[in-house]
Amino acid sequence: MVKVKALIFIGLLLGLIASAIAAIYFKYNARLMFIEIQKQEAALDQYEVEWGQLQLELTTLTEENQLEQVARDKLKLIVPQRDKIIYIKP
Repeated sequence: MVKVKALIFIGLLLGLIASAIAAIYFKYNARLMFIEIQKQEAALDQYEVEWGQLQLELTTLTEENQLEQVARDKLKLIVPQRDKIIYIKP
């Protein structure tokens, strides 16, 4: 009878230790995942800022005045004379 109680006690003690170790392990993994989520959210915020900047740059570059100025200044393009323009009908 005493041996049975001792075995039950040892079994319960081992179960308690195993569950404590499992709880610590899962808590540690949860913290690691939380840290990774925070890193990914920070990266997402940075990408959203960059996306907004690119949208603003796109809007600026597509304005006719800006496009014409870049064509003239950087590409050295000029508007052809009226008689040199050839229209192609579809």
